Amino acid sequence: MLNAGDMAPDFTLPRDGGGTITLSALRPGKVVVYFYPKDDTPGCTTEALDFTAKRADFEAAGVTVIGVSKDSAASHDKFCRKHGLGIVLASDEAGSTCEDFGVWGEKSMYGKKFLGITRATFLIDAEGRIAKVWPKVKVAGHANEVLEAARAL
Repeated sequence: MLNAGDMAPDFTLPRDGGGTITLSALRPGKVVVYFYPKDDTPGCTTEALDFTAKRADFEAAGVTVIGVSKDSAASHDKFCRKHGLGIVLASDEAGSTCEDFGVWGEKSMYGKKFLGITRATFLIDAEGRIAKVWPKVKVAGHANEVLEAARAL
């Protein structure tokens, strides 16, 4: 997994609502890129709703929030409509961005091992450098913690 101080790997990914989003095109703005396992699952829904609830606060701090999973852009559209989400969701179906950030790997649930996305968040500064990393995120209170770090950046 990437660390604070590393340059964030650039990406261009399909996004909800059509079109693409390119990380480097958001400079000099700050960006939160959070990786999550799957649309419309309990933890992922809570996390997306929490970031959506803080959207105006992130915008006031000059921060764009992007959620990334391997779900398709069509799945993201459905997820956004169902829950009224107001953040960007990017589709990394090929998994290259997940691999570039180091969040794709072996996981374990109920004693079974499988490959998947580790829930992690990266705060990226105006120059494209990773300012802070939250590996293995616990959803409760996470959006607030990220917002405070973004405001301090």
